[in-house]
Amino acid sequence: MNKRRFGIYHELEVRGRSGEIEQQSFGETMHQIELADQLGYSSAWFVEHHFTRGFSHSSAPDLVLAAIARTTKNIRLGMGVSLLPFLSPIRIAERIGTLDVISGGRVEFGTGRGASPLEYQAFQRPFEKSREIWEDHLAAVEEIFAADGAEVTREGTYYNIPGVSILPRPVQKPGPPVWVASTSLAGFTAAAKGGYNLLCIPILKGLPALAEDIAEYKRVLAENGHDPDKARIGCLVPWFVSSDGSGMDEAVAAFMWYIRRQVNLVTPPDYTDAQHATYKVFGQLAAGMSEENAIKTLNEHRMVVMDDIAGSKKAMEEFFDAGVTDILGQFRVGGLSNELVCRSMDLFAKEVAAI
Repeated sequence: MNKRRFGIYHELEVRGRSGEIEQQSFGETMHQIELADQLGYSSAWFVEHHFTRGFSHSSAPDLVLAAIARTTKNIRLGMGVSLLPFLSPIRIAERIGTLDVISGGRVEFGTGRGASPLEYQAFQRPFEKSREIWEDHLAAVEEIFAADGAEVTREGTYYNIPGVSILPRPVQKPGPPVWVASTSLAGFTAAAKGGYNLLCIPILKGLPALAEDIAEYKRVLAENGHDPDKARIGCLVPWFVSSDGSGMDEAVAAFMWYIRRQVNLVTPPDYTDAQHATYKVFGQLAAGMSEENAIKTLNEHRMVVMDDIAGSKKAMEEFFDAGVTDILGQFRVGGLSNELVCRSMDLFAKEVAAI
């Protein structure tokens, strides 16, 4: 049985358009990761997005993690995720290998194919073939790691590896743990067939529906000869803890800004699944639902957690009961002040999770 783990997750949102605010956001984020390391969080994850002003300025997560590697001691460094279709597997393997060496073997290699047609257009890849490209590139990176510095010869549609040694070699053998991020059941089963760890979010479905997909992921793992009890399942959850209710108004405004941005970017414009919790919530919002009622509904579905210590403990148990092994708290949400983020992280670590 997997032990419980707690990490943190960053989108690097920027509430404002000036360079000064962007630089401040990076500085605060670095400080928060250093605090997480001191508090005993097990991992820190950074998304990769491109061209999404405000919502995420994390276009080069490996560079941020490389800087963090030099100012932290224990916390593991998660690519959440590396968008494999946009780079040659050679460059991905080189960058992940370098980060693993710099960090002393602390990398978690999260992978994904992305959900933005604009990104595919800019990087000149066919969006309709995203899964095919992702699978090929991941297989190539794994072959490079397994070669352990020996020459590799392999050719794909968007790359050619002409019998060369690809260095540096990762510290972890044969390579860092591989995670697959997905928002769909098809993605969950693809991860399970490969025996990969899973990164997921409750923001689109709500926890009850997500739990059903996690159960199917575990079933497919076993069906394909992988031990479900050894699989890691990380869940990215926007989370705010307040012991006395202070800061809640600011947090509600920040969370709602973030969630509206995320749903617009992640959910297809023609998505009308009647069982899709977010679709129902934001259909109500469009009709004039108050922020207070919206947050209440989001909390009920565990799409976010905004609560006191007791309520946060209850929510934590619900995530573990759903099959999650790693709760990845997204404490810095929507430009929430550094003071409130750090206070929430501290309360979560000491009073909720008892790390």
